[in-house]
Amino acid sequence: MDDFFFSLLLAGVSVGAVYALIALGLNLTFWTTKTLNFGQGSLMMLCAMLTVWLSSQGIGVALAVLGSLAVVAALGMFIERWTVRPALKASGGSMGWVVSTLGFGIFLQGMAAKYFGSQAMAFPDVVFSAQDYVTLFGQYVSLQYLVVLAVAVALILALELFVRKTVWGRAVHAVSLDPELALVQGIPVRRLVLGSFMLSSILAGVAGVLIAQIGGTVDPAFGFDLVLLGFVAAVLGGMGSSFGALAGGLVVGILSKLVGGYVSTAAEHGIAFALLMLALAVRPQGLFGRPEVSKA
Repeated sequence: MDDFFFSLLLAGVSVGAVYALIALGLNLTFWTTKTLNFGQGSLMMLCAMLTVWLSSQGIGVALAVLGSLAVVAALGMFIERWTVRPALKASGGSMGWVVSTLGFGIFLQGMAAKYFGSQAMAFPDVVFSAQDYVTLFGQYVSLQYLVVLAVAVALILALELFVRKTVWGRAVHAVSLDPELALVQGIPVRRLVLGSFMLSSILAGVAGVLIAQIGGTVDPAFGFDLVLLGFVAAVLGGMGSSFGALAGGLVVGILSKLVGGYVSTAAEHGIAFALLMLALAVRPQGLFGRPEVSKA
């Protein structure tokens, strides 16, 4: 196998798994509220930058990551309570939550630039360094890529098992189908919605740490493009589908890296949005999604 192609393929699979993680975080809030938190990109950035700052204060990298995830989890609950819930109440079914979540994300980006600076910060090695390699099929493979891929896929599978096999997971499924009926049946809808935003924010934080680990640096503008690519992966795979998020993320990641390697890095993101337009034209519900039926 060509060395260059193999390296692009591995990079695409690893990055695509992270895009899938972002897409899954978007799916979580879509399940419970039919909304998407477009401020997730800023949560990814904040988690990564907080990790850098905490580790620079002498705190171990593992504790820094956990502390940063706790902060973004709290912010996820704040977003649901103070940006999404009021928008849903006031808008009467319109898209006011898009503006409110984007606005909060821009606010976080501005705060990060003010207090951490606008320059790129070197991200510490969480598990392996960029110089750690193993041999796979006669090719040198970065251990960072393998760890990122393993963590992302493990989290996606764990969440899918949680949704399918646990009582809380079935409750989330019930809320996604009919929140009013779920409330009548005694399901704590408000608590599930709050929990979905918290878990979605944690997934965003993990995705931010994983991508920063690969890239090696993080800055205030770090997460904006990533959440857009995660959104493309979610739509391509089918909104609300965990395996669709994984498939969509892998497709976007692999094609983006191949185009960037063989055509131009400037075209990496362009191919993702070309896929989005094609998916909306040919199969609007996505690869694994089902056409949505509205209640009369």
